Amino acid sequence: MRPRWKWTKFLVGLLLLPLCWAMTLTFLESVRILAQAPARLPLLHVGATVCGIAIWALVWMFLPPLTRTYVLGHELTHALSTLLFGGRPSNLRVSRSGGSVCVTKSNVWVSLSPYFFPFYVVLVLAIWLPLRAFVPAVRPYDPIALFWLGLAWAFHLTFTIRFLRGRQPDVQEHGALFSYTLIYFLNLLALTCAFTAAAAWTFPDAARDFLAHLATLARAASSFRDWLLTRLPV
Repeated sequence: MRPRWKWTKFLVGLLLLPLCWAMTLTFLESVRILAQAPARLPLLHVGATVCGIAIWALVWMFLPPLTRTYVLGHELTHALSTLLFGGRPSNLRVSRSGGSVCVTKSNVWVSLSPYFFPFYVVLVLAIWLPLRAFVPAVRPYDPIALFWLGLAWAFHLTFTIRFLRGRQPDVQEHGALFSYTLIYFLNLLALTCAFTAAAAWTFPDAARDFLAHLATLARAASSFRDWLLTRLPV
């Protein structure tokens, strides 16, 4: 990455920090609203999701990690991303030690997409939602889909954290601050959207809550600036 772009992305990463803070508060608000709406939290559905997360936690702690499965999803996400931007993937390689795919077009979204695009969560949704829409008889089995969604999301989260702890070329290409803040923001945005859809809340309300947190942060920053100016020597 050229020095000018390095500093530009570092500054963008700084600007993303307040967005991450505001999104964190909005996410917590979506959780609170959902928790206060028992009718939207059927015990069986919640239990199935928690079981999926718990099963993956046990697999993660006591069994050999499914690294090859994660790497396959990781590289396929790179491939799908470059296709969306008009590129062409080739030479997909997957192993327990890592993987690679050659792409003819790359950018920040192609490089970082595996860290905020949960491939196997989307795969479960891509199978279940059309099936549910066109075969109404499967709708009583929603807890099964929720079990796999919980497991797939936990799979994505654990491997994302594990891989980001190392020196990932995808992250180094765009700078650590920019990459981490963008990945954090987009992952939390996806979770907030999911909780908002399930809660007795609307997306416009969630957006207003997010903007209100940004406004509060801006006022706090302005007050701090004014206080600091009074302490500086004239």
